[in-house]
Amino acid sequence: MLELQVSATIREKFGKQNKALRKSGTIPAVLYGHGAENTPLAINLKDFSRIYKQAGESTIINLSVEKDGKAEQRPVLIHDVDFDPVTDELRHADFYMVKMDEEITATIPLVFIGESSAVKSLNGIFLKNIHEVEIEALPKDLPREIKVDISFIDSFDKYIHIKDLDLPSGVKVKGDPEEVIALVKPPRTEDELKALEGAVEVNLDAIKVESEEKKKEAEAKTASEEGSK
Repeated sequence: MLELQVSATIREKFGKQNKALRKSGTIPAVLYGHGAENTPLAINLKDFSRIYKQAGESTIINLSVEKDGKAEQRPVLIHDVDFDPVTDELRHADFYMVKMDEEITATIPLVFIGESSAVKSLNGIFLKNIHEVEIEALPKDLPREIKVDISFIDSFDKYIHIKDLDLPSGVKVKGDPEEVIALVKPPRTEDELKALEGAVEVNLDAIKVESEEKKKEAEAKTASEEGSK
């Protein structure tokens, strides 16, 4: 059995009734995927929030679905979640059922560790070109994250590429192996900083002029409308 598990029941409330469902501490969800019919579910918000923090969207969990008095176990990925734009609370989840003996594609976040001497000693600027990679692996081999050690970058002419990633066994990265993941740029020169300051001043002046023109246009429009009443 998989280490992480969340329970669900078949959902019977839809549409506007989902609001009442959420008020009871439950959120709507959907199960679909390999060999599964689209099934509307209801899951406890607190239980799911806890599991989601641990698993994210790249760890297989066990979904226990209560149906006809029996609990059916399904290996799934949390495929997508929806958050309330105001309260930032979870309000919907999708579960994607997988087949444990077939490779799947997943997007895995990169976690940058270590310290670059090009930043610490040479005052360089650390840049992340990509923050996640798409991989292929059996569900059991899916990593929660992939660590990237930036201590390798000890000069401005060294880069970390996709091909340099230290991957777990059974994991393959999709994409261009030569794509740069991270690098350190030299610090800006005094001339570059002065040029940047000048550009900012010009932009601010332009914004100020534009705002004043728009204000005059709005005042003229208002006066015109009042005169026509």
